[in-house]
Amino acid sequence: MTLREFSLENFAGDLEYHPRRAVLYLSLATAAFCFWAFSPSEGKFTAVPLVFAFGSLTLLLKGIFLLRKSSEGLGLSEQELANLSGPTNRNRLPSTATQAAQIVQDFGTGAFLLWPLLNIFRDIDNSSDHPPRFPVFLTGAILFLLGWLIRRLASSSSA
Repeated sequence: MTLREFSLENFAGDLEYHPRRAVLYLSLATAAFCFWAFSPSEGKFTAVPLVFAFGSLTLLLKGIFLLRKSSEGLGLSEQELANLSGPTNRNRLPSTATQAAQIVQDFGTGAFLLWPLLNIFRDIDNSSDHPPRFPVFLTGAILFLLGWLIRRLASSSSA
């Protein structure tokens, strides 16, 4: 497996059209953003609320992509389209443990990849000269790796 395939599988491997999962992701994104938005103003730019803010961004993006219809059926005849949507050709959803691990991994991806945006927050919040870059990055990396590990363990136990 190449690095590109590994990255694609971990960051965008399950971006197929699925409205119910999209609603779950959008709800979790809203809840995570509310945690950041309703944090006390003096604590908004500390590590934990920032992890929730960045996590909400990635959950929101993933929810939007899960709402996007695939172009899988374009150019097919009605018979081919009916065969494509038959019960034997549908993608099976992963187990609940795998889905929960994917959500944890997607949530951690926000802080893991978006921590450089803290320089922008430093310009907004003048009271903080040193934004918590390393704690935000480390928390995101730990959540990402935890989700990845749980996914691997859940997929190996089900195989």
